[in-house]
Amino acid sequence: MKTVLLLRHAKSSHDDPDMADFDRMLAPRGRKDAPRLGVWIRKQKAHPDLILCSASRRTRETYERLASEIGGDVPVLFERGLYLAGATTLLGRLRRLSDEIGSVLLIGHNPGLESLAASLVDEESSAEVQRMRTKFPTSGLARLDFQQLHWKDIKPGSGRLMTFVTPADLR
Repeated sequence: MKTVLLLRHAKSSHDDPDMADFDRMLAPRGRKDAPRLGVWIRKQKAHPDLILCSASRRTRETYERLASEIGGDVPVLFERGLYLAGATTLLGRLRRLSDEIGSVLLIGHNPGLESLAASLVDEESSAEVQRMRTKFPTSGLARLDFQQLHWKDIKPGSGRLMTFVTPADLR
């Protein structure tokens, strides 16, 4: 079985209109929400084997603020190709993971992350899936489990949404 945690970066700042999107930092709310997600991941025993993180500043800051709360030494890869990547690109990256990895935390951006989550789930009618598809806010986290033994076999509709948590759920 494989597990994917899809995390949209924490709330970012729009204070400097001249700053490049890639370089935007976390807003105060984002700096508070990210550690709460790390605590939630630890309490749920959803410890990832690997973290894939977009190389943008706000995703790296999200990672830094939640990593210490997760606990353990989780390898992280910061990848430029994940920055504003679409669902197809994100799925392709997951499908290239080593089968030795059982679970991965992917920290990325909308709309690609939300589209990926929506496409991977098999439960069209569940209330939790509908909630996730309605709004995948900053610091939104979806946990999907797959029966597949190989990452290359993960495809749209093959995952089961185990939980979807938002910052409002953690306050």
